[in-house]
Amino acid sequence: MIGNIPPELDRLLARGICEHIPFNLALIDREFRVVAANRNFEEYFGDWQGRRCFEVYKGSTQRCERCQALATFADGRVRVSDETGVDRHGRSCHYVVHLAPLKDAEGQVNYVIEMTTDLTETRHWQREYELFFERVPCYVSVVDRNFRVIRANAKFREGFGETVGKFCYEVYKRRKEPCSNCPAELTFRDGTEHVSDQIGVHQDGSPAHYVVTTSPLSRGEGGVRHVIEMAIDMTQVWQLEDELRKAKDFYECLIQNSVSGILAVDLLGNGKVMNPTAQALLDWKTEQLPTATQLKEMLPEEFCQYGSENGGIVELPEAYVLNTRKEQIPVRFSAVGLKSRDKQLGRAAFLQDLRFIKRLEQEKLEAERLAAVGQTVAGLAHTIKNLLMGLEGGMYMLDTGLRRADADRIASGWEVLQRNFEKTTTLVKDFLSFSKGRVPELQPTDPNGLARSVVDLYREAARLQGVELVLEPGPEVREALLDPHGMETSLTNLLSNGIDAAMMRDESGGRMVVRTREEDGELIFEVIDNGCGLGSQTESLHHFLHNQGRKRDWPWSPDHTEDRPGTWRPY
Repeated sequence: MIGNIPPELDRLLARGICEHIPFNLALIDREFRVVAANRNFEEYFGDWQGRRCFEVYKGSTQRCERCQALATFADGRVRVSDETGVDRHGRSCHYVVHLAPLKDAEGQVNYVIEMTTDLTETRHWQREYELFFERVPCYVSVVDRNFRVIRANAKFREGFGETVGKFCYEVYKRRKEPCSNCPAELTFRDGTEHVSDQIGVHQDGSPAHYVVTTSPLSRGEGGVRHVIEMAIDMTQVWQLEDELRKAKDFYECLIQNSVSGILAVDLLGNGKVMNPTAQALLDWKTEQLPTATQLKEMLPEEFCQYGSENGGIVELPEAYVLNTRKEQIPVRFSAVGLKSRDKQLGRAAFLQDLRFIKRLEQEKLEAERLAAVGQTVAGLAHTIKNLLMGLEGGMYMLDTGLRRADADRIASGWEVLQRNFEKTTTLVKDFLSFSKGRVPELQPTDPNGLARSVVDLYREAARLQGVELVLEPGPEVREALLDPHGMETSLTNLLSNGIDAAMMRDESGGRMVVRTREEDGELIFEVIDNGCGLGSQTESLHHFLHNQGRKRDWPWSPDHTEDRPGTWRPY
């Protein structure tokens, strides 16, 4: 000990023991002066000689309000007190002080010995532990061997409510008995850490998916006494995984069952997805998807020349793909770039098989052509009747010329007969050509000359029927690209209809007028009669001059039926 102490006190204290005990030890008298202290005390609190305890411990000039030493001097009892003060450097410190009375022979307490233990660092770690335990962003609880929760952090209480004193399986899962796969039970049994996926119930009744880790916290004679459970709530992750799984299944179902072929490739052009429709279309029978080289041979070059123009979108209403048998397949083809957050992932192609549509189109065209043939056959008698009328007129002119010995009339009649014979031959040839799909034979033609030849052909036959046939050629009409045979047939149909209608008038004076003119860029052949039926029947042929020279799929002639005047059908 350091300092002057009474002889009787020196006998009570063993100087060597005081210096080596691991505490801060000090002796104070009834005036609260520090009369002795060991080296540990001096190193912790600094110079003490001549100073009172509150000056040394607290750096204060006044005695502590609740002085434990005063109470010990009064009743001679041992006390323990938790105190805060300042160390030799003026820093705040936390310590526990044990106060014990030193009595003389008469039992009087003249001195109190104070032993202090520094708790500053311990308190610091305890506060950090408490902060960590309470605020860690996962469920933390401590259970005993009976699976009762003896402590739980804020996150745990927020998720499952107040739980202290309840069984863990009651808290986590609202069960009445322990879980069959309890990781805490395994930790109690073998003293090691265990991890497990669990499903519980939040305090609001919603499902809780979590991963729990159990570790031994304290041990006793019987083994592990307490287990700490740390659980990470995976409910949102599980829900997202479930939604992603559903979305994946949804889109896979759409792709696999799409009636259009779907093919996706990566950035290198190698196949990544090929649905059954695409496999059937391309006759792809192996499990390994096609490579970039193979796809380059099979798909349109627009897909392989993928660029950023128009967002990488390719639209081909009609294209061809090559299957594994090197057969060209007509398809409607489209493609688009695949992205994720502006990052290129690859490309996708969509193929619609057009073979069935093409076959239907061909069958439709064939049916239309055959239907037109049927209509033409139905009107063939009418056309032949027109030719016979022309032949009849030519025979009349030839016959009267022979009777009158009129060479000019004979020549005119013979020319009419020849022309109608040629027309009959042409009609048969045209009919056979159309049955095979004849294309109009366009050639420069004088519209007025064409109309004049038809009028001359029917003028005599019309006169014999009491019908006046008049031609009014347009002086402004220019030469145009026409199919003369088709147009001539159309005009003869109109004239034949007109003559028949004019003959059926109640009174005489039947009249027909054939006009040609240009109007608003159109070439018009107009046939007007004053016959019965539709009264003043007007049927026109319109030929757009700006389309002259373009080939058409069919030569056209007007429908000669009276229920639909002015319409046009292929013949």
